Amino acid sequence: MHVEFYERIWMWAASGLLVLFAATVVFTATSNAVRPPSHIETIDPTKLADNPEFSNPGVTTQADGSVKVVVVAGMYSFNPDPIEVPANRPVTFRITSADVIHGFEVAGTNANAMAIPGYVSQFTIMFNKPGEYLLGCNEYCGLLHHMMAGKLIVRDSSATAAMKNGESQ
Repeated sequence: MHVEFYERIWMWAASGLLVLFAATVVFTATSNAVRPPSHIETIDPTKLADNPEFSNPGVTTQADGSVKVVVVAGMYSFNPDPIEVPANRPVTFRITSADVIHGFEVAGTNANAMAIPGYVSQFTIMFNKPGEYLLGCNEYCGLLHHMMAGKLIVRDSSATAAMKNGESQ
C-alpha cells in the first residue's frame, strides 16, 4: 500500500500529539495528584486531642499583629464556631479533619481549602470588609453534610481593640 508523503507527515504528527497528551495525563496523575496542594504537614487524626495546637482550636494573635486560626472540622461542624477575626490584618487558617474529608469555604471570598484527615491545610487571607461570612463544607462528608455550616465574624479593628479593653460600643 502506498501512502503519500504529506499523509505520512500528518499521521506521524497526529500520533506524536496522542503520545504527548497521554504523557501529560500520566505525568500529572503521578506527580501532582499524590498529595494535597499545600505545604505538606501531616498529623495523626486519632491523636488530635493530644496535639498542643489542635487540642484547643481557636483564634490567637501573633506578635507581629497577624492572626492565626486553628480549625478542626468534624462530622457536621467546625470547631471553633463562630470564628472572630479583625479586619485588615493577615489571617492564617490552619485546618485539619478528625474523621473524613471536609471542605472549608468562606462564602463570598476566595478562601477555600480541603480538611483532610492526616494533613494540615494552611492558607493566609486578609479580610478588608467587616461583617459576617458563612463557612461552608463543600466536600460531601455524610448524610448531614448540608447542615455543616459555621460563621466567621470579621470585626472592624477599632471594635476589636475596644472588646479587648472591655469597652462597649
